[in-house]
Amino acid sequence: MGALPPAHDVREFSVELVESLRAATDLDNTAAVAQLITEWKHTAEIHTDPELRAALLTDAGEDFGPVPDLGAAA
Repeated sequence: MGALPPAHDVREFSVELVESLRAATDLDNTAAVAQLITEWKHTAEIHTDPELRAALLTDAGEDFGPVPDLGAAA
């Protein structure tokens, strides 16, 4: 098992969760809360899995070319 998520990530998650819960209450819709938890779960997985973290931080050494301007496609 790898390292725990950094304290600043835990704080950021907490703040975002409270904000999302307040918005969910106002909108009577919890979809954003579920999405937030899923995203932060993936972030935590990266911090706790040394192989996954290394794979994501390793430079692939390739240039995949320019990113197309999606605003131009209409």
